[in-house]
Amino acid sequence: MFNLKTLTASAVGLALMATGAMAEKVLRIQSVLPNTADEVVMLNEFGKDVAALTGGSLTIEVLPAGAVVGPRDIMDAVDAGLVEGGFAWTHYWGGKHVAANLFGAPVAGAGVGLDNIAFLSWFQFGGGKELYDRLWDEMGVNVKGFMLQPVGPEALGWFPEPITSMDDFRQMRFRAPPGMVGAAYADIGVPAVAMGGGDILPALEKGTIDAAEWCCPKPDSVFGFQKVLKHYYLQGLHQVTVNADMYVNKDFYNGLTELEQKALEVASTASLSKSLSYRIYENGKALKDLTENHGVILEDTPADYFTEYSAAATKALQAAADENEFFAEVWASQTEFAKIAVPFWAGAQTSNANLGRAFADTLK
Repeated sequence: MFNLKTLTASAVGLALMATGAMAEKVLRIQSVLPNTADEVVMLNEFGKDVAALTGGSLTIEVLPAGAVVGPRDIMDAVDAGLVEGGFAWTHYWGGKHVAANLFGAPVAGAGVGLDNIAFLSWFQFGGGKELYDRLWDEMGVNVKGFMLQPVGPEALGWFPEPITSMDDFRQMRFRAPPGMVGAAYADIGVPAVAMGGGDILPALEKGTIDAAEWCCPKPDSVFGFQKVLKHYYLQGLHQVTVNADMYVNKDFYNGLTELEQKALEVASTASLSKSLSYRIYENGKALKDLTENHGVILEDTPADYFTEYSAAATKALQAAADENEFFAEVWASQTEFAKIAVPFWAGAQTSNANLGRAFADTLK
């Protein structure tokens, strides 16, 4: 005969074991952005994929900027386990290691012609991911990183009047990103001013700065630059690609099951493609609205910008390579990849760009 008490106890034990096996793990990710940002929209899409792939055993909770620590303290908070994860752009941590710039925003396409798609090719198949995985040890943080969102190419920016040459540009107090990107502007005589995104529009309205860049048509329009400036230049070199990524505390990551770890990997790879696709359409809709409904005029970037900025970027890259061995290793990897991939990709993209411009001209 069955012992009901024993059977009941066994059933309860099995139920508890099953519950433990499927216990939900929550990966809290504090972003450097508010939850309304496009990056967070796509971060939530990534979270949905992770939950689906794990059957709900691992879920993602996105915390807005400032929820636990200040934006600049996110990496330290993840390293210490104060929060399980963080989200920013890789070059945000260039102060911790200069090579972060080559993964987050390789200035002027790393000086070797890498656009956002060529960068992904290097990252996924040219040895970039292996170097990226080493970055965190080089940085000295207890972190596992996941590249999630390529952004770009970023627009040169917004101006109060047309610029026909670099001499015109040099007359403008220009909001530019900090670090290597902004330093290259300063090197060619542009009065570059670094400030946070939320400070740009007030600075333009007060006349503290004359011109500015942030990103691309969609996020730029959200900030409202079109309210102050009407001349918009899409073609820039400073951030041809910008990569946003997630940082997971290494102890938390090691505590995940193999399936959960694999889910993060698979979902992050999917996120790279989804983010590219999402941004092309969203930026296209925003640009159409800006030009049709807000009086924004699209301008072509002066030719001397490309030669001057490229030279300054290469100078900055070489100086960093001379000073840091790991930076030099990463840059050499990108350069060797570019020797093989860029001649093909640039040639193909030239015809694609001309085809696109020809169609765009019919819409004017």
